[in-house]
Amino acid sequence: MLTVFLVLFMALLIFNFPIFVAFLVSSVVALYFFFSNMPLEIIVQTSFRTVDKFSLVAVPYFILTANIMSRGGMASRLIDWALAMVGSVRGSLGIATVLSAEFFGALSGSAPATVAALGKILYPALRKNHYGKEYALGLITAGGSIAILIPPSITMIIYASIADASVGKLFIAGIIPGLLVGLFYVAYTVFYAVRRNVPTVGSFSFRNLAVATKKAGWTLGVPVLILGGIYIGIFTPTESAAVSSVYALFVSMVIYKELTIRDVFDIAVETAELTAKIFIIVAASGIFSWILTIGQAPQVVAAAVNNSHVPYHVLLILINIVLLIAGMFIHPTSITIIFTPLFLPVVTAMGIDPVHFGIILTLNIAIGMYSPPFGLNLFVTSGVFNEPVSKIIPGLVPFIILSLIALLLVTFIPAISLFLPSLM
Repeated sequence: MLTVFLVLFMALLIFNFPIFVAFLVSSVVALYFFFSNMPLEIIVQTSFRTVDKFSLVAVPYFILTANIMSRGGMASRLIDWALAMVGSVRGSLGIATVLSAEFFGALSGSAPATVAALGKILYPALRKNHYGKEYALGLITAGGSIAILIPPSITMIIYASIADASVGKLFIAGIIPGLLVGLFYVAYTVFYAVRRNVPTVGSFSFRNLAVATKKAGWTLGVPVLILGGIYIGIFTPTESAAVSSVYALFVSMVIYKELTIRDVFDIAVETAELTAKIFIIVAASGIFSWILTIGQAPQVVAAAVNNSHVPYHVLLILINIVLLIAGMFIHPTSITIIFTPLFLPVVTAMGIDPVHFGIILTLNIAIGMYSPPFGLNLFVTSGVFNEPVSKIIPGLVPFIILSLIALLLVTFIPAISLFLPSLM
């Protein structure tokens, strides 16, 4: 039964059916032919239960926050602040791109939003300052994916809702891995700039940094508000999402005065459209996951692993390989929903903390988002800069290699993920 069910699902994906259609059709066929004693109404009930979770309320709020910041002047001020910090360092503009991606990720939690918001400003500047096209496209595409590692992260919220894990601990756990990936990118950027003799942009001075910090002060308040509020216990991660969207709206309209009522309406429509797409996938995947559960797929996978006597480190490598391959073809939300119920029982049985596995899963998804042939960020970059995907891929190779090294470190050194949550 499981074999037919999964083959049908993969066939629908191969023939380019929308992911939610593949979920629903394969689930309906499985129920009709293999679980005929169950009423089809279970599809609606299970799908509703999947999205009827308090933690998922944060998703539209963080999407709204990202859209407000990208159009309300907060992204440009963030870039100026990053440049002021590293203006005298060789490769400063590339380093500022990485820093901006880190901080914008801490503001929005959305990789595509980070690519679109920062890329429009930074790509022309990178090209003007003698960074090669391949490097510039690769840096922006890969750098944008850091956003789903740095809290708040929509991927982490969805994982937490499935794994029944703490969203707050996942948020805090993602900080060091996200900084580690960013550090690798910065090191490569400096190497690239020295090798290509890329000129510096501006010079560092405490006065310039103070001015840029003052201008970006309201923007920098968002991660402080979100993480500080969660860590201190003022509000939950879901409540922090609502607070951040109100804060971003206030700053963009009242302080910076770069958003009009018309802009807010357009942002609200855009947010509603993207939220609907995500929730349709999540709802449809609920019945898919339920079929896997009653078909005892997790137990089958766990039994296969136990019977094979695969060593701990080999199992983790195999799981990473599966997730990386899936990330090249499947939407991040779908990866989280499909593989969490399959792999989580296996890794927890081997003593791996669910929070640690959540970070491993998220980092794999982050790499998959810019891995060819179908990484989501590839198509975002292609659409924003009107460049074919084939022109983007060569510049991504160094960043993929660096990210894989970071993935190995995070996988086999749990303290990288778990040190900060242990302090909560």
